[in-house]
Amino acid sequence: MSEHKHFFDKVRNVRAVLWTLFVVCVLLFVADLILERHVDHPWEAFFGFYVLFGFFSCVVLVLIAKQMRKVLMRKENYYEDND
Repeated sequence: MSEHKHFFDKVRNVRAVLWTLFVVCVLLFVADLILERHVDHPWEAFFGFYVLFGFFSCVVLVLIAKQMRKVLMRKENYYEDND
């Protein structure tokens, strides 16, 4: 029986997707200079605000998740115990 190959099993496809995401991110960052934005708060007018906001938001979410893991994590054999 042959094993089905998925799209991301090839390193070439993974690299293509990563490069595409990188190019799109750079284009959106450059578009921030060109496009007029209608801002509600003064700090939104700074160049690259949304890039920095998104990056730091993701970092904060990861740090919070690491702390939540300490509280929510169960023992490795939690489902095997019959006591």
